[in-house]
Formats: sequence, C-alpha cells, structure tokens
Amino acid sequence: MTEMVYGALPAADGEPILPKWWRTIDRWSLTTILILFGIGLLLGLAASPPLAERNGYAPFHYVTRQAVFGTLAMIAMFVTSVLSPQAVRRLAVMGFFVAFAALALLPVFGTDFGKGATRWYSLGFASFQPSEFLKPLFVIVSAWLLAAAQDLNGPPGRLWSFLLMVIIVGFLAAQPDFGQASLVLFSWGVMYFIAGAPLRLLMGMAGGVIAFGVLAYNSSEHFARRIDGFLTSEVDPTTQIGYATNAIREGGLFGVGVGQGEVKMSLPDAHTDFIIAVAAEEYGLALVAVIILLYASFVLRSFLRLTRERDNFVRLAGVGLASSIGVQAMINLGVAVRLLPAKGMTLPFISYGGSSVIASGIAVGMLLALTRTRPQGELTELLAGRGR
Repeated sequence: MTEMVYGALPAADGEPILPKWWRTIDRWSLTTILILFGIGLLLGLAASPPLAERNGYAPFHYVTRQAVFGTLAMIAMFVTSVLSPQAVRRLAVMGFFVAFAALALLPVFGTDFGKGATRWYSLGFASFQPSEFLKPLFVIVSAWLLAAAQDLNGPPGRLWSFLLMVIIVGFLAAQPDFGQASLVLFSWGVMYFIAGAPLRLLMGMAGGVIAFGVLAYNSSEHFARRIDGFLTSEVDPTTQIGYATNAIREGGLFGVGVGQGEVKMSLPDAHTDFIIAVAAEEYGLALVAVIILLYASFVLRSFLRLTRERDNFVRLAGVGLASSIGVQAMINLGVAVRLLPAKGMTLPFISYGGSSVIASGIAVGMLLALTRTRPQGELTELLAGRGR
C-alpha cells in the first residue's frame, strides 16, 4: 500500500522485465482501470441480454464479446506499459500513419451501419473505428512535435501539430463525428497550453471553435438536431435521452435492485453510450459516484506523477492522454444527465465496444509507460542532487 500511494521504487539495472515493470508501474492507476473494466462486465450482464434477445443471439453474447475485447485490451495495455518513452513514441508514430490512412479512406470503404455517420469498417465478424485508435496516437505525435519545438534550432513543431489537428478534426467533422473531433481538439489544446501557448492565441482558437459551431449548426442537419434536442425544455420520453433521464431519476440513491431495471428493455444503446443509465437505475447514485471517483483518481494520480517528470515530451504526452480519457468519461456522463448535447461517445472501459476498449487499453498502457518510475525521471530528484 505504501508503494501504491507514494510511488514505486526505481528498478535496479539488469532486473528482469516483469519484476522491473511491477516495481516501477503506477499500481494505483492500474488498479482503478481494472476495477472500471470489472464494473463494465457487471453492467454488461444487466444491460446486454435484452438487446441480444432482440437480435437473436444468446443472452450473454455481448458480455462474452466484451470479455474477449477486454482481454485484448489488457494485453495491449500491458505490452505498451512495458515500453520506454522512446519506444512508445516510435510505436505511436508508425501507428499514427496507419490510423490516419484508415480515417482518410472511410468515405470510400467505410460504412455507417444505418446510424447516419460513416465511422466504421465492417470486418464481417466485427467492426473497426479508426478514430478511436487515432486519438491516443495523435496525442503522442503532437507531444513529440511540441516538445521538439522547444529545443534549440528545433522544427516548427507547434505549426505542424496544429495543421495535423485541423486536418484530423476536418475528417472527423465530415463523417460527421463531432464528439471525437472535440476530444482531439481538447487534448491538443491542453498540450499546447502546457507547452506555453500565448493567451491571445488560445482566445482566438476559442473564437474559431464558436464560429465553427455556428457554421456546423447552419449547415449540418445532424449537428443541428442534436443541439436543438439539447436546448429544448421538453424532453421526449421516447428518445434515448428521455429514457436515460427517467432511469437516473428512478434509481435514486441505491437503485431499484440488481436486474430490476427497465431502461435496458427500451434503450437501444443501453450497453454502449448510455450504460451509465443502467448503472444509475439498478445500483443508484452510489455506484455512479464510485465510477466518477475512479476516473477522477486515475486522472489526478497521473497528473501527480507527471509533475515530477522533467522530460518535456513525457509531460506533454502524459497530460494529453490523461485529459483525453478523463474528458471522454465526463462527456459521456454529461450527456446522460443532459448537461451536454448527445455525442455518441462511449464510457472508457465500461461501455461495450471493441475499438473503444482496445484503443483505451493502448492509451492507458502508453500513459502507464510514461508515468513509470525511471532513473533521472523526476525533477525533484534532479533538484535534490539524486538525478545522476
């Protein structure tokens, strides 16, 4: 417990990989992720059987698939968390080009599965959503460019990262997928701010986002419909937001009881985007508070470890990854209680979805790799004369 709170000890030179990984990893953050995934399987047992029955599958079809996806995500998380920051960067750069090409080719080879947005590739036995994998890879690439820009005679990394962000946001908005676009924009903005962006530039970017929102509202029926639904004072009880709002209200403090919820019978996305409504109805505010606490603990713990890191790339990449995961969870929860417009965004590690959970595993694995205790990795050790 002492090591979980105050940090693991640096590994000795020549130590085998697994003991070294265990001694240097942030076990507190790792534990929160494992608990979140366990909660996701628990909620999947409640939320997915009605949908499986409607689609002609076995009752626990989606739970079984989620367990498989989760196992792959845990493997990906472990493999990436073992890597050094330099290896993480190289892997992300190579993966970024693949994911970016897949995103760019979606209009040609992608499908919308009848949802009005071309975001996926159909593989027959499963689907693949490039934007889920592009998010963490873009964070690493942008952090590398922003850090390189701070070096003496370094490249114009700020400009290059900005142009990459604009291109990716443009592709995502064209799908349309404004939720993922906002996540990419937010994570880049946080890293750019940490890298020392001028306040005037940030204010100008905020104005540009507002102008883009107005343009999207006037030109995109998909975007306008969601904004109008959010702003209306009357909530249609037959919509997903209506079902979710009623389920949260019915759940109260401790819920109606395990298996006694009704929202899963009528809510199409009860196992994905609105799984928190199932949690709130059957387990009440108590479980929702635990989920929020777990996400907050993971993000704050990551920030705390990053404050001791003196490598610019590691700091920027770590902040970008942690912010992206935290904001995605916040958006999903905010949509369910009508604090935000509907975005079609999953709850990391809890919602059903192959691309989402595996990409989240990769993102967390890279973050764990960046926050591992390493020799000369902490600013406090350097100032104390122990960073040699």
